[in-house]
Amino acid sequence: MSPINAWAATAAGGACQPYTYDPGPLGADQVEIAVEYCGICHSDLSMLQNDWGITRYPFVPGHEAVGRIVALGDQVAGLALGQRVGIGWTACSCMHCHTCLSGDHHLCGEAQGTIVGRHGGFAERLRSHWAWAIPLPEALDGAAAGPLLCGGITVFAPLLIHDIPPTARVGVIGIGGLGHMALKFLRAWGCEVTAFTSSESKREEALAFGAHRVISSQDSRALRAIARSLDLVIDTVNAPLDWKAVMGTLAPKGRFHLVGALLEPLPVNGMALLGGQQSISGSPTGSPSAIATMLDFAARHQVLPQVEHFPMSAVNEALEHLRAGKARYRIVLDADFAG
Repeated sequence: MSPINAWAATAAGGACQPYTYDPGPLGADQVEIAVEYCGICHSDLSMLQNDWGITRYPFVPGHEAVGRIVALGDQVAGLALGQRVGIGWTACSCMHCHTCLSGDHHLCGEAQGTIVGRHGGFAERLRSHWAWAIPLPEALDGAAAGPLLCGGITVFAPLLIHDIPPTARVGVIGIGGLGHMALKFLRAWGCEVTAFTSSESKREEALAFGAHRVISSQDSRALRAIARSLDLVIDTVNAPLDWKAVMGTLAPKGRFHLVGALLEPLPVNGMALLGGQQSISGSPTGSPSAIATMLDFAARHQVLPQVEHFPMSAVNEALEHLRAGKARYRIVLDADFAG
């Protein structure tokens, strides 16, 4: 295969620079796509800065890629040249362990992240195992669909994992890159949706995204006013909260579900959990079938993230825009490599 042009950082926190690499022979179970669009996620920033201590340099970020298949290994099934697909956080899993065979491929012990020890989607082309190249419904706008492949499935997966009914009352903490998609999905799902935000300026946007009501996550009195009312609270942020007040919003049998990358310990009042028969849980992204289900639902209800576009050649400007907290609400890079 021909060399791949990309944008890569050579050191932690460094700027992305033009980079060319030889991908080697295409694996028998791999597909290669010509990247048209690639979203930028906070996980790209975390990996770029080596916040998690697992980044290898040169590092090519990008794990929300949308493009057309340009090459197929000889063991690939169900996909065709020219087909539009998306590749998210996971690029491959073993496909034979109990976890994979149970349908939880994203939890496979041998699963490989698209940007963990691999070159990602800030590039002309990107490879993955064929099962992780998810066909995009034609009704979805490919220019905006990239963030669904990571952020979208992250907030959609709890609905599947916990069999959330459309009658549920659900709270979403944090109206950002993840939270605004959660509001859209939950409203389309049929739930009564409460948005928690620390920014009063986001109130009208949260209502427009689908929230029925908006409450300040820093207002203990407002939190107490909705005590014992929410069946599910999805926390999309990585910051400490007034945990007693937040957990107090859960109804009997309610669940607090974490999808934000919170690195600090979560204080838990065990007696309160016991008394309310409540649960605390978390989840990462989702399996290929869960992602496909999410994309079909998104196409049916036209649930798409609110995105800002940058040319891929302006990747450093786009990363700084995200780092500064200015993204409203996801960023997508448009591939603009010379032919």
